[in-house]
Amino acid sequence: MASVGFWNRMGNLWKGFVSLWISDVEKKHPEIAYENAINSMVEKYSKLKRATGAIIRRREDVNERLQKASTALQRVEQDLNTAVATDQRELGLILLQKKNTLTAEVAELSGELQSAVKDADSAKSSLLQVQSEIKKLKAERERMLAKMASAEVRLRIQEQLDGLSVDGEVKALDNVRSHIKDTIAQANLGDELGESDLDQQLQKLRQKSGQVSANSEWERLRTAAAANAQKTM
Repeated sequence: MASVGFWNRMGNLWKGFVSLWISDVEKKHPEIAYENAINSMVEKYSKLKRATGAIIRRREDVNERLQKASTALQRVEQDLNTAVATDQRELGLILLQKKNTLTAEVAELSGELQSAVKDADSAKSSLLQVQSEIKKLKAERERMLAKMASAEVRLRIQEQLDGLSVDGEVKALDNVRSHIKDTIAQANLGDELGESDLDQQLQKLRQKSGQVSANSEWERLRTAAAANAQKTM
């Protein structure tokens, strides 16, 4: 007994392990989970369909028996009326007993038929419900798998974007910016140097102009002095 209990526990443990493994696989592959669920529901639908067929067959059988019993009752009633009219007492008593038996049978079959009709209607309703659920599940599978595929594509794009490095491009632009600034600075320096040379040239020119003016003024004064000296002689 202890050995049997051990193996039962091992069996339950193994079933639990397999269930967890299947659950993990289905999470990674949702199409498998949907396929398994749909196949399970289809299998239940097939079983329910066979059961519904049997219930409908029973309803038809009961209805057929009721029709036969009702027809037999009508004939017995007609024969009983004829026996009464012709005063056939012994035959009438037999027909009367048969009528009572058929009346009870018709009543019983009528009740059985009502129950069979309810069972058939309930079974058909359940069958249609399961069929509708299968269609809904198939539509959900297509919709959810499409969303899953779209999400996976978005994740791959995000991963690719996250893996892209723009350091090289930024560094290259920094080098370009620095080169442009250096070139501009050199151009500005050339302008500044050109302005400095022009200032120096102007300063030298002004100095020479001053010397020329001073020399001219000196010569003018010397000439004037010499002229005055000649006049006084």
